[in-house]
Amino acid sequence: MRGLRTWAMVLAAAAGGGLALLVTPHADAAKATAREGDADRAARAFLAALTPELRKTASFPADSPERLNWNYVPMDRAGVSMLQLDDRQSEALGPLLASALSPGGLLTARDVMKHENILRRVETEAGVANASRRDPGRYYTAVFGTPGAAAPWAWRFEGHHLSLNVTQIPGQPAVVTPMFVGANPAIVKNGPNVGYRMLAAEEDLGRELVKMLSAEQRKAATIQDEAFGEIVTRNDPKVAALETQGLAAADMSADQQAQLRRLLGLYIGRMNDASAKEQWARIERAGFGKLHFGWAGGVESGDKHYYRIHGPTVLVEYDDTQNNANHIHTVYRDLERDFGGDTLRAHYRLDRHDRMAALGAAR
Repeated sequence: MRGLRTWAMVLAAAAGGGLALLVTPHADAAKATAREGDADRAARAFLAALTPELRKTASFPADSPERLNWNYVPMDRAGVSMLQLDDRQSEALGPLLASALSPGGLLTARDVMKHENILRRVETEAGVANASRRDPGRYYTAVFGTPGAAAPWAWRFEGHHLSLNVTQIPGQPAVVTPMFVGANPAIVKNGPNVGYRMLAAEEDLGRELVKMLSAEQRKAATIQDEAFGEIVTRNDPKVAALETQGLAAADMSADQQAQLRRLLGLYIGRMNDASAKEQWARIERAGFGKLHFGWAGGVESGDKHYYRIHGPTVLVEYDDTQNNANHIHTVYRDLERDFGGDTLRAHYRLDRHDRMAALGAAR
């Protein structure tokens, strides 16, 4: 199928021409992650590889309302889909993805897309009428603004169960949020892929953490007895103020805090190295102890369950309730910098100050 063939080419291109990323991340593959200017060059090369018609389809103004119109359900999207790309254009997409994602993040994205074939088979066997909509080629790339060092710009790679929203601000690490990753089925129950689990670590580490808590701590961590039916923030362009609930990291033991770090690290670790380091630094500056871990639902395997990690700068949500607790949704949100947020506004304030100062000097 073309979607998977082109995705294999994307990963090969992201790995610098090798196939390492199709097998497993390793130290050398880190060279594929972002350095200053990589995203600019990659986006320009990708757009240049497109036909004029496709370039127009993929390109939007920097301030387009479409930039905030992110989603994770199966639907047609703005931008150019992988089904529309030829081999050369698909290869040009790889370095752009690698500018924002770690090798592990690229593998996760690849797995989400491959999973569409499994979901199509499951739904076809179940007699679902529109199972054909599950297609690893229906992932879309959109570029907002003009890639380059002079002004902020952004891009999005998105399809069912995957939404990567990346803001590029001159001189700063990319802001790789909101970032959504999902899995359906979370555990493949039959067929040639039986037993395969997607997002297994995200589930297992969360359950291990809640089980490490004492009875008193678990009571504090429990948001509600029944799991939410979906991530609470859905696809909101801006996260509404959520009540801080759950057990504070400051009230955890050293081992429990270490487990919380491992769990949070799964989500941050999908980003390129520079962006991940920036996320961790901001969390530490705001106070790791101020993070709260909240749980809802059962704690045994197969139970419907939900957890969140919520702090001054970050919100992670995980939900596994649909399809009899075999359908996972996860999202990483930066409460200050989603879609560039405060950083983007600060850049524009500084840019305006510089332009006004230059105008004053000219007078």
